[in-house]
Amino acid sequence: MKKNKVKRHGSLRRVLGDIRLSLLAFFVLVCLVLFGVLMIRRSLLKNAQESGSALARSYAEEARSNLTVYETLLSYGTAFLEDRLNTGYTKEELFASAEMYFDRVTGVLGDLVISPFLFLDGEMLTTTELAPSDIDPDYDPTQRPWYQAAVEADGTIVFTGLYTDIVSGQPAITVVQSINNGYAVLGFDIFTENFHFQATPLSLAHADSFFLCDAAGSVLYARTGLPLGDAELQDYCNFLLDKISAGELGEYNDYITDLDGNRRGVYYARMDNGWYTIVTVPYYTILGDLKPFGSVSALILAISLLVLAVTVWRAKKYHDRIGRANETVQVLGNSYYALYRVDCSDGTYEMIKSAPPVQGRLAEKGSYADLLQMVQDVMEPGTYTEFRESFSLENIRRLICNHTPDFGGDFQRRFGDEYHWVNVRVLFDETLPPEEVVLCFREIGQERQRQMEERRVLEDALELARRNETAKQTFFSSMSHDMRTPLNAIVGLSELSAQYEDTDRLKDCLRKINNASRQLLNLINDILDMSRMEQGKVMLNNREFDLRACLEECLDAFRFQAQAQQKTFDVGLELNNTHLLGDPARISQILNNLLSNAFKFTPEGGTIRFHVSQIDKGDFAKYKIVVADTGIGMSADFLPHLFEPYSREMRFTAKQSVGTGLGMSITKNLVSQMNGELQVESEQGKGTTFTLVLPFAVVADSEPHAEAAPAAESYSLEGRRILLAEDNEVNMEIATELLQMHGVEVTQAWTGREALEQFEKSEPFHFDAVLMDMQMPEMDGCEAARRIRALDRPDAGTVPIIAVTANAFAEDIAATAAAGMNAHVSKPIDFAHLCRTLARLTAGTEPSAPHS
Repeated sequence: MKKNKVKRHGSLRRVLGDIRLSLLAFFVLVCLVLFGVLMIRRSLLKNAQESGSALARSYAEEARSNLTVYETLLSYGTAFLEDRLNTGYTKEELFASAEMYFDRVTGVLGDLVISPFLFLDGEMLTTTELAPSDIDPDYDPTQRPWYQAAVEADGTIVFTGLYTDIVSGQPAITVVQSINNGYAVLGFDIFTENFHFQATPLSLAHADSFFLCDAAGSVLYARTGLPLGDAELQDYCNFLLDKISAGELGEYNDYITDLDGNRRGVYYARMDNGWYTIVTVPYYTILGDLKPFGSVSALILAISLLVLAVTVWRAKKYHDRIGRANETVQVLGNSYYALYRVDCSDGTYEMIKSAPPVQGRLAEKGSYADLLQMVQDVMEPGTYTEFRESFSLENIRRLICNHTPDFGGDFQRRFGDEYHWVNVRVLFDETLPPEEVVLCFREIGQERQRQMEERRVLEDALELARRNETAKQTFFSSMSHDMRTPLNAIVGLSELSAQYEDTDRLKDCLRKINNASRQLLNLINDILDMSRMEQGKVMLNNREFDLRACLEECLDAFRFQAQAQQKTFDVGLELNNTHLLGDPARISQILNNLLSNAFKFTPEGGTIRFHVSQIDKGDFAKYKIVVADTGIGMSADFLPHLFEPYSREMRFTAKQSVGTGLGMSITKNLVSQMNGELQVESEQGKGTTFTLVLPFAVVADSEPHAEAAPAAESYSLEGRRILLAEDNEVNMEIATELLQMHGVEVTQAWTGREALEQFEKSEPFHFDAVLMDMQMPEMDGCEAARRIRALDRPDAGTVPIIAVTANAFAEDIAATAAAGMNAHVSKPIDFAHLCRTLARLTAGTEPSAPHS
């Protein structure tokens, strides 16, 4: 009996213990649920404050961007009109310029977005057509707040408060800027109905509200589901602004009660012009329904789990919305490899982002002095002193006091073993806590490298221009001497020849005049060749030719010169293929330049060696040409400049160097155009060796095609009738005398028109040929040739017309050919060449009439 009683008491105690434990567990569960609900509520309100504040700042940035567009267009307009005002435009011209500017602005923004106007010297110009009834006779623009604000701003752009437009009756604001101390004011009337906010990182929910207010509290824009009229809406925003000004909405759990009796969280941002962006979110949107749904612990647990799930879902939703806002910030942050928040009040920093090597050396938070020490360790030596002064706490405080939003510069920072260019900025904004700034670092190595490369290119171009200018000055100085020397001989010998009666002495003078003239002609040809090469206008005239004949023709003159100057001229030709495709005239020019230099700088008794060998065979063959001499040679300092234009070695020698300094540059250019190679070896006192390698296409025929025309020596002009067109009296006399000395009957024409008339009056086939100058008065030679070819007579299309002119360039030759001329002979006239040309063109024909 007693034993059973003890058992019952033990069971009761256990039951009571279980009940107590269950109640305690229930109580703990209830406490945990309640505590969890409170913590969740606090977290949601904080998240709502962060997302709402981010949304308000986003709207503020978008509004600021829109205002910046208007400011930019207005600044362009005031600069545009001020420039014309300062250059003396009349009022009517200024109004015309303003109308053109209005068209461009409204074309950019739209006709109904803004209404531009200009107040100039007491007159108003707008884009709005006003009826007489719309104009207040007492209306004085100078008494309007926008005019007074513009004048007081003294050229700074200002925005007015909200007002009702007198014409449209729509709410608007005005942005204005004065010109020349108020002589003119340019402005835009901006209608608030055209305010739009689209490019925001977050979107408003259906029950959320957004308001944009100016500095005076007037509502500029509203998006809300609250049933409010215009007056009620303004009163509601005044109520919100009063709360904000009183600091009653700064904490996460601060709220207001709207007109529907619902609690709302209020989040805002203040713009730098005093405007406010305000976002309100109902509490039921933030918190949802978190009321307990029952008293049973299982139901409480279920509800708690459900609330937890809902809360997690809501937290994720808000987290995603905040994440989108943070993504926008991260896009900017990715441009910088290091970001720090610096608090000037206590001299500390907080690391937001940093380069990997720094993370192990620098704490996430610490003294600003530690951050400066880290920068000193990686900065280029010699730069840190200036950096420390510019980015000291004292200077940053000055920047904050002066409201400087952006300050910085460039320096070189060590990354591993290399230095890269880095840009450092101090960013300040009023949305940050007082005395806090953002210190950021961005690598700009590629930008800086590009800038330095562009600068080096400009410096190299400038240096090259300077060197060319110096070389040209030297060239002109030398050219003046070298041209005056033969000119002096020509002038002097011409005067002497008039006094000589002795035929031998007279012939000697004429021979020397001829030599000096040819020397002068060579100088001029070098100058013209170089000019053409610098312009890229030298073209090769490739044709079939015999290399051996070309070489022999070039060498004959130098064999005679070697004999006359008592110098040894050693020639060796080892050729297999001689029938080639190339420009024999340019090949002769190259060899003449090399050989003439070798003879010029080799003293009497010296040796000049000329050796040609074929080093490749087949369809394309290469020929090695060596020109060596035992002359005075060149210094090692001058050799790198040998092929530069206008360069000549200036040193004391027994023989003065003459020439333009262009011959070797021309030679090098021609060799390059022929895809050849030219090398030089020289030593002072021992001589110079040029090695030239030229490639040529081998022509399949064994011998080059020969012209059927007779040689100049065997060709006779006796009995020929030639029409000679020349406007220069001396040239006419020379050509006429030369032709008449060879039995030619010459008919003179002094203009192109006269040449045409002489040919028209003549009988068909009267003239055997026409020698035509190109540049003549009344009608030039090309036009005269075209007119002759167009005549309706049997000989008009067949009579040989030869251009005899000083215009000797490739385009001149092409122009004469296009005009119908058969050949081109350059002045000074090489009479042997003229004879060969006439022989070719008149081969097989008899003179028109016997010579009388």
